[in-house]
Amino acid sequence: MLKIVTIIGARPQIIKAAAMSRAIKNKFSGEITEIIVHTGQHYDANMSQIFIDELNIPAPDYNLNVGSGSHGKQTAAMIIGIEDILLKEQPGAIVLYGDTNSTLAGAVAASKIHIPVVHIEAGLRSYSKIMPEEVNRIMCDHISTLLFSPTTTGFDNLIKEGFKKDNAAPYSADNPKIYQCGDVMYDNSLFFSDVAESKTDILERLKLQKNNFILATIHRNNNTDEPLRLNALFRSLNEISEKHKVDVVLPLHPRTAKLLESNLEKELYLKVKSNNQFKITQPASFLEMVSLERNCRLVMTDSGGVQKEAFYFEKPCVILRPETEWVELVECGAAIVADADETRIKAAYGILTSKKDLKFPKLYGDGNAAEFICGEMLHHLTKK
Repeated sequence: MLKIVTIIGARPQIIKAAAMSRAIKNKFSGEITEIIVHTGQHYDANMSQIFIDELNIPAPDYNLNVGSGSHGKQTAAMIIGIEDILLKEQPGAIVLYGDTNSTLAGAVAASKIHIPVVHIEAGLRSYSKIMPEEVNRIMCDHISTLLFSPTTTGFDNLIKEGFKKDNAAPYSADNPKIYQCGDVMYDNSLFFSDVAESKTDILERLKLQKNNFILATIHRNNNTDEPLRLNALFRSLNEISEKHKVDVVLPLHPRTAKLLESNLEKELYLKVKSNNQFKITQPASFLEMVSLERNCRLVMTDSGGVQKEAFYFEKPCVILRPETEWVELVECGAAIVADADETRIKAAYGILTSKKDLKFPKLYGDGNAAEFICGEMLHHLTKK
């Protein structure tokens, strides 16, 4: 029996963990025991608990309740809490997702006491270390034992950084194993797509016409905390909505909600509030997001996860960041990087809504990534 400790803390990790927990329950219940630790990085119920309930993830065995704080304080509190749990549970591995402070804390805590680190979403790179997420993912990769990349690009990035694709077992942080295995988020999108249509009424509630609205999300701190960028983003969305007579739906992240009135110019704030086609809503649940992604015309986002989800549902995407770790989306023409630049955002909208031959190749596996990961963990991390 392999005991694993799974670390979740932010909304995307909760969603990714659903695929792994489902695979363990359905295929590996007699071979893998999962202990779930919620760090409390996202402590708002709409950003956390509702996802756990909706996706039928087992209730966390531990909750560290770290809440908000500076990167240092938040990460330090997580390291202390995770280390205590690892010493108590003595797992065969810790499973980490993505690139948040929860990911970094789990990697540091486990590596110091020689517990193998399994990193899901390894190898992703934006090549911008200004982003805290880039630092987190690089550091986690380089102390991991098993690294599962969702894409060929991510796998190639690991090779460029010195990882070897032909290392022989037994594997360790000094002799890691790297994989290109597909994306657990794609597993989830396939599984929950039809469920979302029957279990949410968000389209009717917001009076949205299928394939005739823009889905937008804005949450990264360099966008929310910098007034010039936030104004450029909201001005672009509002002008596109008014000029093209198209609804814009923006499920509002708690960070953005706190800063909206103070960081937006007063005139722009009033324009947005008075635009009946600019629909600012509470944070959407996972199934609501799936429904919005599946039925929108186009996505505009600074979220890495939402970029991919748009692609899964064959929707073009305007990326509201200066770069993306999902470079294959841009390379195949399904997404355009526009940053917080009004001219580029409007141009990208025009290009993507006028293209008739957008391509959405199968880049993210076959929908069975979680089962593959579980099988590899069992094979390489169970003590013989």
